[in-house]
Amino acid sequence: MTVFCSHCHRPLPAESGCLPRGAGQVPSALKPFRSTKGASKARRDQINVELQTLRSLLPMSCQEKERLSYLNTMALVCLRLRAACLFPPDSAAPAGPALGTDLLSLLPGFFLVLLANGKLAYVSENVREVLGLSTAELLSQGDTIFDMVEETAQEVVREKLLLAQEQPGAEVTFVSEMRTSKAFRLRHGGNRAVAVRGRFVAPRPPACPAAPSAFMALCTPVAQLPAGRDADSPDDLFHSVHGLDMAFTDVTESVVYHLGYRREELIGLSWYSLLHPEDTQLAAAQHQAVVLGNGASSSGAVVLRLLRSDRTWLWLHTALRRDRSSNSITCTSRSLR
Repeated sequence: MTVFCSHCHRPLPAESGCLPRGAGQVPSALKPFRSTKGASKARRDQINVELQTLRSLLPMSCQEKERLSYLNTMALVCLRLRAACLFPPDSAAPAGPALGTDLLSLLPGFFLVLLANGKLAYVSENVREVLGLSTAELLSQGDTIFDMVEETAQEVVREKLLLAQEQPGAEVTFVSEMRTSKAFRLRHGGNRAVAVRGRFVAPRPPACPAAPSAFMALCTPVAQLPAGRDADSPDDLFHSVHGLDMAFTDVTESVVYHLGYRREELIGLSWYSLLHPEDTQLAAAQHQAVVLGNGASSSGAVVLRLLRSDRTWLWLHTALRRDRSSNSITCTSRSLR
């Protein structure tokens, strides 16, 4: 390797006195430069200082900040950065803390803002009242809407977001069971069914020329499913029996109270003829899973809408169970009000 003198700029041999000791040498592949323990500790200390600085800027109480892990801190910072990209601080007049708290207390549920890929950009603080989880606890499960809902509902949520993105401004609605805290599940016997209603809108004014649109939704809890779901109460549920093709073969008289049809009107009618078009695919997937399930009996549950006799839609939590001995499917449908 040719090395030049820093004074005369002439090529000099490596043993020349013009070269400073060690100049022009390339580290050997067998002896790469290594980081010292002191340098590694200095880097860790610097990272910790930066994380503590970011944590101090989060709009939450000191007590809550002290409980945050570094991963929670980074998740909350990323959430704030996504929100700042969509809604910069100078895009609207700031609201006082008291006003914001009062408005949240008036909501029937919590407010949610998503990016097109399902990433969370904002979750209102009253999410704890609905799911029993703070925003930090929610983000510890993941930072997308798909991490909030049950695994069986993730594909439906993905399809709904795609539909809303293809038709900007068009409102979409779906009901899904969302994951809750352990304390909530112990108290209520399970997760919580939540109705999500929202649409894609463009931020005004945009934070930057390429600012993405955002899916804004109000998430309202529907009637909480009781822990004893097999309790037979005509005020809450009705039972129906179907063939393997889901045609009605029998139904309890309480169906009149819920759907407005007489028993005789439903016998021989296909269950699919009453389903909301947007819920057909989800219901078909659950139907197939129950029919093809192993064992003496197989079961599953789904949240969907059925058409009432007055042409309105009723949200139901329907548990399907196949009885192989009689080759039939029994449905227990509970009204979600």
